[in-house]
Amino acid sequence: MKNIIYILIFLPMLVFSQDKIEGIIVEITDQKNTIPLPGANVYWLNSTVGATTDIDGKFSISYQREFTKLVVSYVGYKTDTLLVSSPKYIKHALKSTSELDEITVNSRKQATSKSYMQSANVMFVSSDELLKAACCNLSESFETNPSIDVNFADAVTGTRQIKMLGLTSPYILITAENIPTIRGASQAYGLSFTPGTWVESIQITKGAGSVVNGFESIAGQINTELVKPTTDNKLFVNLYGASSERMEANVHLNTKVSEKWSTGLYLHGNSHDKKHDVNDDGFMDMPIYKQINFMNRWQYTDPEKGFVSFINLNYLDDSKQTGQLSFNPDTDKLTTNAWGSEIDTRRFDVSVKSGYVNPNIPWQSIGFQTAFSSHKQNSYFGLNTYDILHNSLYINGIYNSIISDSRHKIKTGISYTYDHYDELVVTEDFERTESSIGAFFEYNFDNLEDLNLTAGLRIDRHNVLGTFVTPRVHVRYTPWEKSALRASFGSGKRSASIFAENQNIFATSRTLLIDGSAPLGSLKGAYGLDPEVAWNYGVSFLQGFNLFGNKADITFDYYRTDFQNQIVVDYENPQQVNFYNLDGESYANSFQVELNYNVFEGFDFRTAYKFYDIKTQYNSGKLEKPLTPKHRIFVNMSYETKKTESFSHWKFDVTYNWLGEQRFASTASNPIQYQLPEYTPTVGTLNAQITKVFSEKFEVYLGGENMTNVRQNHPILGADDPFGANFDTTFVYGPIFGSMYYAGLRFKIK
Repeated sequence: MKNIIYILIFLPMLVFSQDKIEGIIVEITDQKNTIPLPGANVYWLNSTVGATTDIDGKFSISYQREFTKLVVSYVGYKTDTLLVSSPKYIKHALKSTSELDEITVNSRKQATSKSYMQSANVMFVSSDELLKAACCNLSESFETNPSIDVNFADAVTGTRQIKMLGLTSPYILITAENIPTIRGASQAYGLSFTPGTWVESIQITKGAGSVVNGFESIAGQINTELVKPTTDNKLFVNLYGASSERMEANVHLNTKVSEKWSTGLYLHGNSHDKKHDVNDDGFMDMPIYKQINFMNRWQYTDPEKGFVSFINLNYLDDSKQTGQLSFNPDTDKLTTNAWGSEIDTRRFDVSVKSGYVNPNIPWQSIGFQTAFSSHKQNSYFGLNTYDILHNSLYINGIYNSIISDSRHKIKTGISYTYDHYDELVVTEDFERTESSIGAFFEYNFDNLEDLNLTAGLRIDRHNVLGTFVTPRVHVRYTPWEKSALRASFGSGKRSASIFAENQNIFATSRTLLIDGSAPLGSLKGAYGLDPEVAWNYGVSFLQGFNLFGNKADITFDYYRTDFQNQIVVDYENPQQVNFYNLDGESYANSFQVELNYNVFEGFDFRTAYKFYDIKTQYNSGKLEKPLTPKHRIFVNMSYETKKTESFSHWKFDVTYNWLGEQRFASTASNPIQYQLPEYTPTVGTLNAQITKVFSEKFEVYLGGENMTNVRQNHPILGADDPFGANFDTTFVYGPIFGSMYYAGLRFKIK
C-alpha cells in the first residue's frame, strides 16, 4: 500500500495494454451507412475486463487467449455476443430493440451527443459541431450550444463572458485535458487564448464535477480535449477574414519522429486594425488587437509496455487597444486628453501527462499530471491601472483499479496546487500566495444496464481556506429503454480573485470598495474576504424516441445552486462597486428543456427553452442578478447533403437566440440623462454559415453573425464625459457592432 501511495505522487491515467483489440461500434441506417454509437459497453463474458466506446464509437480492450466471447451492449439496442479467437480490429453494428420491421430509421452521426450510460450529465461536443460557426477561439465555441450562455462583459474590450446554470465562468471548472487552465489571472480573457482549431472535442458537465479534478467546481465543468499529433492531420491550414477586417490564420504541422514519438507544431495569429464606431458615440465598438499563439505538443506511445505521455509547451502574446477613436497611446496614456485602454498579456504554459497501465492487469493504471503557467498582464483603463502576475503550479497523481469485478471501479490520488498573485490595483499593491494539498477517493458502480453511481470525497488542506471536505455524488438510473434519469449533488469552495475576475469594473468611474471601505494593501488573505462556498443539486431526465421514423430525444434539466457564502459584487450604487461577504440568501435556479430531432436524412433540428431564477441579498435588498435574462429560447438547424465519391458535399447551419428582459443595476441616483430603465429590451440574434466541401482536403465557408443587425445603440453610459462621475461601460445586454460577415477556407493533408 505504501508503494502505491508513493507512485500516486508521480504518475497518470491512460489505458494501453500489451495485447488488445480495437474497433468501433455502430448502427446501420436504411441506406447501409453507419453511424458511431458513443457510450456503448464492451466487455469479456465472465471476466472483469471491460471498456466503453468514445464519442466516435471507438473502443480498445485488452485481450488474453482465454477470452473468447466479447459482449457488446447499449441501452435501447439488442445485446450481442461476438466470438473472438485472436486480436483483430472489430467493426460491429447493433440493432435497436425498438425498431419495427416496417419502419425505416434514417440517422447520422450527431455533432453533439449525450450519453445514456454515464452517471454525470455530460454533453459531448465534437469538432464537427465546432465547425458550425467561425469558432475562432474557445469563447466563440458555444454559439450553437444551448447549455452555455455567451455575452459581452463590457462595451469596450470585446471580451465574451460565458455562463452555466446562470453563473459566470469563475464558478465553472474550465480544464484542458482535465488540467485546470482558465482560473485566477486568466479568468477575464483566457477563453480567447485557446484557438478553436486546437480543440478536438469539448465535454460539458452540468452540476458538481468530479473530486478528481479539484474542489473549485460549483456550476459544472468544461473540459477541452486538444488535437493529438498522432491523429491530427499532417498539415492543416485555416484562413479566416471578416467584414470587420478581422483576420486569422491557423497552421498545424504534425510528424512522426520515431516509432514511439510524434510531435505537432500549432501556430495561431489574429489581428484587427480597423477602428469602428457604428453607434457614433466616439468609442470603438470593438478593440484593435493582435495575438500570436504557439504550441508545441509531443506524444510518446509505447502500447507494448503500457506507457503514454504528452508534453505541451505554449506561449502567448496578446495585445489590445480600445477606447475613444481619438485616443493615441503614445500621447494620451493615463491622461485626460482622451479615454483609452491597453491590455498586454504574455503567458507561458508547460504541462506533462504520463500514464502507465499494467499489461497483465489492464484495469489497474496510474497517472501523473503536472502543469506550470506564468501569466503576466499589464493594463490600464482610462486613469485606472491594473497589472497582475500569476504563477501557478498544479500536480495530480491518480490510481485506478477495480473492486471484485469491473462493475466496481475506484479512483484515488493526491493533488497539489500553488498560486502566487502580485496585483497593482490603481495605486494599491495586493500580493498573496495560496497553496493546497489534498487527497481524493471516487467509487463508481456500473451494472452496464440499469444503474450507474459515482460517489467521491476529497479532503484538502489550504493555507487560506483551511481544512475542508468536498463530497460529490452522481447517479444515473434507466427506468426503460433509451432513457436516463440522473441526480447529483455536491459542494464547491473557492478563493475569489475579485479584481482579475471582474476587470470590467476598471472601465468605469466607480469607486472600488471592499466591504464598504477603500481597498487597503494591508488586508490579509484574499482581500480580507471569506472563501466562497456553495452546494449544487440537480436532476435530469433524457428520453430517446422515434418520431415519424426518425430519431429524437428530449432532455429536462433542473439545477439549484445555494451559496453558504459568496463574494457579492454590488453595482446597485452607480458611483461604486462594493465587494463584500454574503449576508443572507443567494441562489441560482436553472430549468432547461431541450429537443433534438433528426427530421430527415442529413437535417438536424435542436431547440431549447431555459428559465433562470437567480437572486442575491445585496445591502439594498434581495434582488435579481443584473443582466441575466429569466427566459431564453434557442433554435439550431443544420443540413448536410450526401457525400459524393470525391467526398464533395454542402453543409448549412442556422442558429437563433432570443433573450428575455434583463435587469439593469440601479442608476436611480444618477442625473436623469444618465439613468437607465429597470429592464432591458428583449434581444434576438440570427447566425448562419454555409460550407462547401470540395474534397477531403479542401473546403470553404461563408457565414454571418447577428444577421438581424440587432444593436445596443447606447452601450456606454456617460460616453460624452468619460472622465465624469457617471461613465460606465458595464451595462451591456446585447450586440454592439451589428451584423458581421466572414469567409474562410480549410486545407488539410492527412
